Amino acid sequence: MSLTPAVAETLRQALATVVVVPVTPLDADGNPDWVAYATLTRRLIDGGITVITPNGNTGEFYALSQAEARQVVETAARVSGGRVELLAGVGHDIATAVEAAGHARDHGARMIMIHQPVHPYVSREGWIDYHAAIAGALPDLGIVLYLRNERITGADIAALADRAPNVVGVKYGVRDASTFAAVARDAGIDRFTWLAGAAELTAPRVLGLRRARLHLGPGQRQSRPAAGHARRPAGQ
Repeated sequence: MSLTPAVAETLRQALATVVVVPVTPLDADGNPDWVAYATLTRRLIDGGITVITPNGNTGEFYALSQAEARQVVETAARVSGGRVELLAGVGHDIATAVEAAGHARDHGARMIMIHQPVHPYVSREGWIDYHAAIAGALPDLGIVLYLRNERITGADIAALADRAPNVVGVKYGVRDASTFAAVARDAGIDRFTWLAGAAELTAPRVLGLRRARLHLGPGQRQSRPAAGHARRPAGQ
């Protein structure tokens, strides 16, 4: 079953609110503190947040084991109780990303965010193929791209969306407003909801300018991810 236009628009509208990536608190031994994570997530939801991103970068995605990443999703789903949209972070190889996305869907997520591929040599064609393979395997889920590679152009995003119509948003993390403007224009600014992927550094400066828009999308959609990291060394 594919994502219907009506559901896709509902998800784009959801992304136009405040999208929060909760930190994953760690105990003294470097293991996730699940009670603290549940408490934090519940507090965000009770405070009015309507989109939660388990397994975002701020949530220590690359430092968690696959089992821990699944528990993050399960904890967020249990705490939210269907009150909010879950935008689950996935990544690594294609099979792992698809499996994680299926697990998130089974726990109520209607959207996934595909982390930027961590490889020293990412071609534009390979970037498109990677995301198209994941999105194509999950046609009923809304797809948000996490983009921090300045080599990827707006034309690349448009080409991907032509192959994967369930792409509903782009989290853009290249810290250059001029580059963002060109990418959004060429991708189709009204085609997606645009999220700031580097808001911690750019929002204080950009939001002070009335004409500057860090988040642009259908109907001037805007959203802002949470700042802050609870870092954990990889491999622990």
